[in-house]
Amino acid sequence: MTITRVAAPPEPNPARDTVAGLKYLSGFGNEHCSEAVPGALPVHQNSPQKAPFGLYTEQLSATAFTEPRVVNRRSWVYRITPSAKHPPFTRADDRTFRSAPVLDGVADPNRLRWNPLPETWPEADFLDSIYTLAANGNVLQRQGIAIHLYRATRSMQSRYFGNNDGELLVVPQQGQLLVHTEFGKLAVAPTQFAVIGRGIRFRVELLDPLAVGYVCENYGAPFTLPELGPIGANGLAHARHFRYPVAAYEDNTGPVQVVQKFGGHLWAADYDHSPLDVVAWHGSHAAYVFDLDDFNAVGMIGFDHPDPSIFAVLTSLSDTPGQANVDFLAFPPRWNVAEHTFRPPHFHRNVMTEFMGLVQGVHDSKAEGFLPGGASLHNMWSAHGPDHETFDKASTAELTPQKIEGSLAFMFETRWPLVVTDFAHAAPHRQPHYDTSWADLQRLFTPPN
Repeated sequence: MTITRVAAPPEPNPARDTVAGLKYLSGFGNEHCSEAVPGALPVHQNSPQKAPFGLYTEQLSATAFTEPRVVNRRSWVYRITPSAKHPPFTRADDRTFRSAPVLDGVADPNRLRWNPLPETWPEADFLDSIYTLAANGNVLQRQGIAIHLYRATRSMQSRYFGNNDGELLVVPQQGQLLVHTEFGKLAVAPTQFAVIGRGIRFRVELLDPLAVGYVCENYGAPFTLPELGPIGANGLAHARHFRYPVAAYEDNTGPVQVVQKFGGHLWAADYDHSPLDVVAWHGSHAAYVFDLDDFNAVGMIGFDHPDPSIFAVLTSLSDTPGQANVDFLAFPPRWNVAEHTFRPPHFHRNVMTEFMGLVQGVHDSKAEGFLPGGASLHNMWSAHGPDHETFDKASTAELTPQKIEGSLAFMFETRWPLVVTDFAHAAPHRQPHYDTSWADLQRLFTPPN
């Protein structure tokens, strides 16, 4: 008897249904259970004297044993070869994969913006293409984040990666990915995102010739759903729309390379078997995917522009209530109906640092220069807001109900300044004249007589 709990079929969605036959488990943070071979998952206990089919029992603890049940995350896996069977890891080339603290970086108070990575970028798989833009906090103290871009042209063949420093939130901008994890397979495409839990081994297969996107590496508390507060019980991202993989294992004995990130550096070892050999599992620490078409945005139906916090999809909490280690916010298609209001984001300076990415379309505060696959960084207290063209249009627009369509932007908002890597700060694809976005704003003040 199989113990897999499979989500009900979702509404048709071309991006979501590209990989035919791929099934999922439903529900954020649930106590999921799945087995690829009927009878492989013990039912009455976690660690029987002899696991079924000669499998090895192993626990992955993503939180300390004594953390409260509401935040405790761990999974039991039943695998062909225990993870302990491996040769020593040795230091590998970090390439352009960096971690906090970025000692040779630039803590820049200026507004920064980048074009997408150029087409001349070297060919590489997902791991080798990781390009760190900025980071904050300290990877050894499990606080802060790093923000990366990727531009992959080939699949990871006989090569696997696991990040012991943090969980990875992957936001594709172009190209579909099939992520093979210890817990099963996830398909993720533009307008979706995937989160791969800390320490979980995986490999990325490209389903298109080119894959481009963004990665938030979260060193801090695991992502969770934000509290809804006055919104009430419903809205934003619903727990049932988060989808976890069903068990699917690799049973091969060929030579493979396993790379892990630990202490801010890459380490590699050659295995004689695939690390994705989990035949059955149960628990709450795994990987998951979410379709942003399922994000139920809420907005202002009276007047004034709402704070972006109402667009929070996930949050990583810090020790200061209300100041997140990082919030992941999405700005999907939605209605804008605010009356007698300047509708785009207003001019502002704030204590939180904002990194913006664009999956498709045009951002509603930037009429030019902010391209899909590009990025902007406004470190804490930097003055920013709509560019002059957006300001002029929004100041004179007829305020009829407006549907914002064809656009998907997102933001990583974090409590600490982001230090930009030296190579990203000096990169040719960083726009040197971003400040000119506001240069043509005119003095409009008319004092009374």
